[in-house]
Amino acid sequence: MPNAIKNYVRYIDAINRRVGKFALYLVFVMIGILLFSSISRTFFNTPHLWTMETAQFTMAAYYMLGGGYSLLLRAHVRMDVFYERWSSKKRATVDTFTSVFLIFYLVILLYGAISSTHYAIEYGQRNYSSWGPPMAPIKIIMTIGIILMLLQAIATFFKDLAKMKGKEI
Repeated sequence: MPNAIKNYVRYIDAINRRVGKFALYLVFVMIGILLFSSISRTFFNTPHLWTMETAQFTMAAYYMLGGGYSLLLRAHVRMDVFYERWSSKKRATVDTFTSVFLIFYLVILLYGAISSTHYAIEYGQRNYSSWGPPMAPIKIIMTIGIILMLLQAIATFFKDLAKMKGKEI
């Protein structure tokens, strides 16, 4: 593999590793928000409108930003009826082939995310709830998550392609 591809793979792996490790802490943020909501409602009889939606947005940020990291760790669900019995080279061949479909899907998803984010920013879109938070921040985070997963899918494609040829990146 050319050095440019090796550098790309290392760089994207490093970015997704850092973003993924940051995203892991968002679960604790969400737990804190829900705990605050529960305590304020139970002990002080002061429910807050913003807590449930903020927890939902935090969870969405968690799984969208963690997608690339999950792909880096090869932690996504796989149908391994035959997969585990195959040689590492055959797995890499199949993964290279299926990565093309994943990349195609992520490109289409990114197109929709950019369009939706643009709409949210341009028209000041707000959620249809009594609190009515702006939707642009979470849509921006979701778009970033899709970009990171797309970049990681391309990096994984190159790693599988190298492994298919009997080399490692």
